[in-house]
Amino acid sequence: MTRYANISGNSGVTAFEIQSESIWVQFRGGPAYLYPSSCIGEGNLQTMCGLATNGQGLGTFINTNPIVKKGYTLKR
Repeated sequence: MTRYANISGNSGVTAFEIQSESIWVQFRGGPAYLYPSSCIGEGNLQTMCGLATNGQGLGTFINTNPIVKKGYTLKR
């Protein structure tokens, strides 16, 4: 996984892994969650990948988007 830059300094996201049709997101003190485009939509996946790469806004996006917040399929 790639370390999340956390530019704001107060994100709960610590790492991410972008795959061809999904993204894994690791949260501080918890598991990593898999968000596939088949559950969250391609547009949401692309937004999440951009936020993850930029290191800002990913946690807020997940927590404020009801489709994404409940759209994970696996935890590890």
